[in-house]
Amino acid sequence: MAFNASVALSLTNSKLFLVSSIGVCSGFRSSVACNLRCRRLKGDVVSSGSWSRSFGMVTAKGQKIEDHPLLNDSMDNTGDEQVRDVRPKVPERDFTGTAYVPVYVMLPLGVIDMNCELVDPEDLLNQLRILKSANVDGVMIDCWWGIVEAHAPQVYKWSGYRRLFQMVRDLKLKLQVVMSMHECGGNIGDDVHIPLPHWVTEIGETNPDIYFTDREGRRNTECLTWGIDKERVLKRRTAVEVYFDYMRSFRVEFDEFFQDGIISEIEIGLGPCGELRYPSYPAKHGWKYPGIGEFQCYDKYLMKSLSKAAELRGHSFWGRGPENASSYNSAPHEIRFFRDGGDYDSYYGRFFLNWYSQVLIDHGDRVLALANLAFEGTCISAKLSGIHWWYKTASHAAELTAGFYNSSNRDGYAPIAAMLRKHGVALNFTCFEMRTLDQYEGFPEALADPEGLVWQVLNAAWDACIPLASENALPCYDREGYSKILENAKPLHNPDGRHLSVFTYLRLSPVLMERHNFQEFERFVKRMHGEAVSDSDAI
Repeated sequence: MAFNASVALSLTNSKLFLVSSIGVCSGFRSSVACNLRCRRLKGDVVSSGSWSRSFGMVTAKGQKIEDHPLLNDSMDNTGDEQVRDVRPKVPERDFTGTAYVPVYVMLPLGVIDMNCELVDPEDLLNQLRILKSANVDGVMIDCWWGIVEAHAPQVYKWSGYRRLFQMVRDLKLKLQVVMSMHECGGNIGDDVHIPLPHWVTEIGETNPDIYFTDREGRRNTECLTWGIDKERVLKRRTAVEVYFDYMRSFRVEFDEFFQDGIISEIEIGLGPCGELRYPSYPAKHGWKYPGIGEFQCYDKYLMKSLSKAAELRGHSFWGRGPENASSYNSAPHEIRFFRDGGDYDSYYGRFFLNWYSQVLIDHGDRVLALANLAFEGTCISAKLSGIHWWYKTASHAAELTAGFYNSSNRDGYAPIAAMLRKHGVALNFTCFEMRTLDQYEGFPEALADPEGLVWQVLNAAWDACIPLASENALPCYDREGYSKILENAKPLHNPDGRHLSVFTYLRLSPVLMERHNFQEFERFVKRMHGEAVSDSDAI
């Protein structure tokens, strides 16, 4: 999904930092895309010149060319003195002979336009050949509901995707395909807008309760509320029936690619940004990192479910949302509900959070059961967001509003992993490249701990004996970030030899194709594959 950064350079204590501002958006395919800190750059990878879009040639068979004439070199040789990182190098772990972890690359957002046609196929083909030369295993593509079923129910248009898939097959690459049943765009940094299907938004004009809603009544049109999963409000179909028909149409349309093994995995979109979570921190409603977000259960369908659950519990007056959970940009210690010893741990608070998180699990359960019917025999995955801010507080407020009941006295991810195991579905998780120390440099008050969160989710998945996949939450071009991914992908001294099932890199772009950046990426792919590398592999 879309990426837009304003870059300023500052030199501090003889170290080079990149200071960027990036908006949260579905374009990042990650909920933590806003959280870019001052990140140290490795060596001389900063360009003061503009990025060229003239790619070097690669042989038609995708064979590696010794010296890629990709984009212009990262350093603009204008006579300015090059600045290098003078920090002592930390010895790298040797991954030679370790498990082979496949590496895929996400394709750009706008590769298919709103008419379902492939954009600039020659340019894309050249980029795919370059990726093939680096021995990547395949690419990931979003199949947008808002493009394919745009104008009328059960009228599907797949033409652009078919042309793209044929191109990928000709290069002997594989495909991860995302069933993207959410909106792309509307957040800071998005440069592509793909709404929900027009016929769905028309229904939303007369019945806005089909969307998630916050306490103030603001609607979020990024995806449909889970309250209508079993309500026939979409032209006499329920939401899960609509999702199933879409998935089944895809399976029939591209049967040959399944039979040939070109489509290796289907990721099922389950919420905003394709993630299984509530849209609790939308930039369009003013959220900024590290705000705790807001509960999103105030459409009439979810409120009806909450009222019914309260009545069954024998406390009908509990059939309401928290009245003291404050606003999107609050901090936990400021709020009565989330502060230490707050109402989140009261009898009512535990009831509400149990209900709220169970709605999330039930939605995943329903959609994944149908996905297994549509894609029988194919690997299926579901994505969770890496909500690492306020992780070191008792309430874990940002996780609670997103639907993960992961307060300090509970494990919020084990029940989700158990649900995924029931359907034989892999868990895809983000923020594998993040270091806790980096978060403290930028926003120490957020008490973030991405490393602790990753470790908890790793163990939840492996304890449930389900495959674990991952992707980076933010663009990553430096060796330090790649090394962190590798450490998480192949944990050292793991007695069971556990490792990631696959890693997907965010994303193919002109910046990745710059000579230095691509050489570092090639080196990373080799290490993920368990091949030997040397410092000369990336200069």
